[in-house]
Amino acid sequence: MQKQQAHITRIQAKTQELIRRHAQLQKKCAQQEQTIQELRQKTQADQDKIRRLEEQQHVLKAAAGSLTTTDKKSFELAINRYIREIDKCIALLSE
Repeated sequence: MQKQQAHITRIQAKTQELIRRHAQLQKKCAQQEQTIQELRQKTQADQDKIRRLEEQQHVLKAAAGSLTTTDKKSFELAINRYIREIDKCIALLSE
């Protein structure tokens, strides 16, 4: 009977340890998910900033008249994209 009781006690201790480790791992996982989300947001903000700076660079080059043919095409594409977005907005407002 003593052996069975000792065995049950060992199983209970191991089960409690596993439950404690599981809780720790869940907490760590939640923290890592939060970190991942923050990094994704930072990456998106950085990409937006890069895009805005590139657009500003194109505008400055266009104003200075020093656009290369590649820059001109890129600038025209950006302008056309803005025009399409404006046209969509106007169409939505006129409905």
